[in-house]
Amino acid sequence: MPEILIPSSLLPADGRFGCGPSRLRDAQLQAFASEGARLMGTSHRQAPVKNLVKRVQDGLLDLFHNPAGYEIVLGNGGSTAFWDVAAYSLVTRKAQNLVHGEFGAKFASALTNPWLDKPTVINGEPGSRLEMVAEDGVDSYAYAQNETSTGVVTPVKRVAGAHPDSLMFTDATSAAGGIDFDPLQTDVYYFAPQKNFASDGGLWFALMSPAAITRAEEIAASDRYIPEFLSIKTAIDNSRLNQTLNTPAIATLFLLGEQITWMNDNGGLGWAAARTKAASDHLYEWAEKSSFATPFVSNPEHRSQVVVTIDFDESVDAAAVAKTLRANGIVDVEPYRKLGRNQLRVATFAATDKHEVEQLTSAIDFVVEQLG
Repeated sequence: MPEILIPSSLLPADGRFGCGPSRLRDAQLQAFASEGARLMGTSHRQAPVKNLVKRVQDGLLDLFHNPAGYEIVLGNGGSTAFWDVAAYSLVTRKAQNLVHGEFGAKFASALTNPWLDKPTVINGEPGSRLEMVAEDGVDSYAYAQNETSTGVVTPVKRVAGAHPDSLMFTDATSAAGGIDFDPLQTDVYYFAPQKNFASDGGLWFALMSPAAITRAEEIAASDRYIPEFLSIKTAIDNSRLNQTLNTPAIATLFLLGEQITWMNDNGGLGWAAARTKAASDHLYEWAEKSSFATPFVSNPEHRSQVVVTIDFDESVDAAAVAKTLRANGIVDVEPYRKLGRNQLRVATFAATDKHEVEQLTSAIDFVVEQLG
């Protein structure tokens, strides 16, 4: 039994608030048990699994507003694999990277290699956000729509004055499915599905513009060495056949398909974004009224609606709060491990209802009072 027992009336029905993997809805798991399990252990080259891939691709296009000529491309591995895919297969010569956290920095690192010019890195302090600027010689502009490590959001918008042939790369892993956007403002909107899409790892997805498809084909036809696993052209060709190069994570695909259908049936991306905003707004408002907490991201326009970071006053040990919450079944609210701040980090992904977040803040208030 935990040293501090939170009253059941203050506990959320589902205590999972982690930033990835995220909570899955019960309906997804029930559907997997009754339908998805039948696909496990079957060939991904046959109709049942290929139809599942097509269901996901069509559903994502609907969710992302069906931009003309764009395609849903998928491949093996997660976002980390996609950074290398982009380095080998999509950046022609030089990139500009906007960095305001751990994951934006990792993409910039992947683009620092012998066959590309050193990228220009616009590096902001964690918790803040700078802006990309048009630059001669840059053919690729890359940024994180939502920086999962810090809770900073960046709008999906093309760089004013950039060369018309340059491509925009949007790392949307923790934003996709939870923040609305204009797909025509980007060329490569890529993500892994274990956040708002309440799925699991093992695959990456990208909404790709006609210009990005053309760029991929041009680089594939050049003399650049590209490992097959990291070839976007190979991924495009397989995706058009509703398959991946190697066996995909079928459970991931099925859970993703269920979540996409749930979103589209309820009103699409605008509906999902309204849910995440309502939940995150409650957290920010609670922190601003609190005597011991404050939003880590000071500029309200830079605050994420899917990953909320809350700093605690030095008089309150956030680690002790998180430990007590975990002992009571409220898990994964610890801060990003490399940020090293006295804070909590809470995911408000689409599967999380505002009422659950209200229960969470009540539980935090109770624990802080007891620890005081």
